[in-house]
Amino acid sequence: MKTTIRQIGSHVEETVIIGAWLANKRSSGKIAFLQLRDGTGFIQGVVVKAEIGEEKFQKAKELTQESSLYVTGMVRADDRAPSGYELSVTDFEVIHEAADYPITPKEHGTEFLMDHRHLWLRSRRQHAVMIIRNEIIRATYEFFNREGFVKVDPPILTGSSAEGTTNLFHTKYFDEDAYLSQSGQLYMEAAAMALNKVFSFGPTFRAEKSKTRRHLIEFWMIEPEMAFMDHEESLEVQEQYVSWIVQSVLKECPQELKALERDTAVLEKIQAPFPRISYDDAVTFLQKEGFEIEWGEDFGAPHETAIAESYDKPVFITNYPKDIKAFYMKPHPDREDVVLCADLIAPEGYGEIIGGSQRIDDEELLKQRYEEHNLSEEAYQWYLDLRKYGSVPHSGFGLGLERTVAWISGIEHVRETIPFPRLLNRLYP
Repeated sequence: MKTTIRQIGSHVEETVIIGAWLANKRSSGKIAFLQLRDGTGFIQGVVVKAEIGEEKFQKAKELTQESSLYVTGMVRADDRAPSGYELSVTDFEVIHEAADYPITPKEHGTEFLMDHRHLWLRSRRQHAVMIIRNEIIRATYEFFNREGFVKVDPPILTGSSAEGTTNLFHTKYFDEDAYLSQSGQLYMEAAAMALNKVFSFGPTFRAEKSKTRRHLIEFWMIEPEMAFMDHEESLEVQEQYVSWIVQSVLKECPQELKALERDTAVLEKIQAPFPRISYDDAVTFLQKEGFEIEWGEDFGAPHETAIAESYDKPVFITNYPKDIKAFYMKPHPDREDVVLCADLIAPEGYGEIIGGSQRIDDEELLKQRYEEHNLSEEAYQWYLDLRKYGSVPHSGFGLGLERTVAWISGIEHVRETIPFPRLLNRLYP
């Protein structure tokens, strides 16, 4: 019976066939141990000379790393094995014999591994991260479908910036200027006016010349927008969503978390509701902690980390100054100098994973913001139309997938959380 390593627990004491690659091997006298992977998981295959014969046993000992083969064997339960099972090999057929595989079991430098990213993905650690990433994506769809959201796909090529910044990748769209999208948010607001609650999941691009462990040039975002919803209601959706994906990973990816040596006790605490601190109070806290920061300045990584260390859950920092936030954020009803927004800061130094706000729903105020930010009313007329024809209170947020994967996985750098990272000086492979 042909099966996969992930499904092998359903075939204990049965003979199965798996297509696999040889990740590693070792031999001890008359026994050879094959570390096998098939893309769904890892398992040890035990080859006993007395059971398989001299010729086949010698061939097993000569197998090279990443050679591909069909392996036949009896599935055995084994509490000592990471997966809980091992395979007693009775036969194998070599499909392709690999030679001089560049990523050996020894230590390699980051640049070398990044140059061989197409092969590095095969390693146990990278496999675990990709499986967790997939589970977060699966749980995302499950959550928003359950909550009555409609999936909408905003364009990647746009004629203007979503946030009025200059960190855009420029291209020509026939005889017009165009840019790679840095956010689908504005289009999602239009979709919310048609479909009530919507979310997008797609690539975004930021031409920021940053080399920090939190930044990628190309990354993926989940961006929900909700009509008839105020800022406080949006915060509740955010904390429920983050709690959902964390608990889903804990439930569905225990082997992967174990392979990454992730402290799951930390993740088990991630349950809504999340604590909240205002920007005002955060500045006061940071000043008491010895940081040189004044009201009106944005927070950097050290500031966010210091604030997050006071909590064992993600923490919302609310009501930032208007002047350091995007043009579309709604002013606080009691204060003109701050807006109805929040950043969600992950624990353990992973920084902001969500940025969100209530959006301006007043046509005249949005026109005023266009002037303040030197935005072309002609280019943004369609966005103004949303306030002109049946405007309603509405809110939304964006979650950065790679930062979230890094946090849940316990991975230090976001470059390991996306299959083929695009970094400041890396476009290969």
